[in-house]
Amino acid sequence: MNASDLQKLTEWLIDGARSAPSPPAMMAQTCERLVAAGLPLSRVGIFVRTLHPDIVGRNFVWKQGGEVVVGSANYEMLDSEEFRASPLAIVFAEGREIRARMDGPDGNRFPIFADLREEGTTDYIALPLLNVDGSVHASSWTTKQPGGFTDAQLKALRELIPPLSRLIEVTRLRFMSTILLDTYVGNRAGERIMHGQIRRGHTETMDAAIWLSDLRGFTALSDRLPAETVVDILNQYFDCQVSAIATHGGEVLKFMGDGLLAVFPIDEYIGDTTKVCTQALGAAREARANVEAMQFPIGEAVERFRFGVALHVGKILYGNIGGGNRLDFTCIGPAVNLAARLEKMAGRLHRTVVTSRAFADACPDGWEELGEFPIAGFSKAERVYGLADETAEAYAPQPALYSSGSVVNSSG
Repeated sequence: MNASDLQKLTEWLIDGARSAPSPPAMMAQTCERLVAAGLPLSRVGIFVRTLHPDIVGRNFVWKQGGEVVVGSANYEMLDSEEFRASPLAIVFAEGREIRARMDGPDGNRFPIFADLREEGTTDYIALPLLNVDGSVHASSWTTKQPGGFTDAQLKALRELIPPLSRLIEVTRLRFMSTILLDTYVGNRAGERIMHGQIRRGHTETMDAAIWLSDLRGFTALSDRLPAETVVDILNQYFDCQVSAIATHGGEVLKFMGDGLLAVFPIDEYIGDTTKVCTQALGAAREARANVEAMQFPIGEAVERFRFGVALHVGKILYGNIGGGNRLDFTCIGPAVNLAARLEKMAGRLHRTVVTSRAFADACPDGWEELGEFPIAGFSKAERVYGLADETAEAYAPQPALYSSGSVVNSSG
């Protein structure tokens, strides 16, 4: 092996692997430089835990002559027999290395070794990646070299692990910061926060279509069902909306009990008011269909649900608002207030989707005027519109039935 090349690789990792703009690129260059230095690697895997509501971690797998493949694992994977019977389970649990030559006494210790032998692997070592915060991650290294890794090659791998672990930890923390911001404040707001928009009062004005919705009959639902059941219902109900909003270019800013606030930015991203409002309406139609199809078994009955959404378009103030060092990245302004008032009117008018005149003018797609109504806090009355394909009678509350096999209606 070339000691000089290995030293340069170590220095490159310590310096932040600046020539590699992404984790896959860093891994590819690391493996290629190790091979060039005389380490006969055939397959390398890096397995890093993260903080994410859906995935427990990410994996990066390099094979000689191929691209780095990036994957993810969900939380159910931790309980799978495949994971429990793998060497990585020991590495994660105990933070120690696992070494086995395929023709040695440990060559049949784990089921995965049979697959590795079929690929021509002769030696395997899994090494823990220990982070400063005490968390344990894992790496695996294989070779097809006859006789397996030499002692010198294993020594080189073990010496490489500390600088590699430090770089992976920094990359992991940056990734987790982005994921957590996306999860709790949304992608666009998260990007602004990551780029330094963190001071109280740091706001900007933007034109946007505004979405405000809530679940009908939620108070009564919460009163008669266990709290755990209500949480399950809310999660399923929000799933019906969030995917539709994201698919049509919107961003969820806030969950407020059973309410949801989302925006569809106009200026910065598209600049076409009609197009953005059409997208917001498409999201509302999709969410309406999703909620109408939603069913939740409660004992011998099946719960059905209704919701209301108000759509408006106008200028909003978007940014950091709060007290002291506790801030919220949200939007405020008369346009948001009007949308909130319209959302309350949706229930009184027995409609799922209602809009302001400004939104209906920007997106003339089958609306019917529902009337002109005074709006609390506003000096002028507002003309309110509903979808022509949605009648008030179809949305009106129906009697609730609780007999065996019946449907419980949560509208109202």
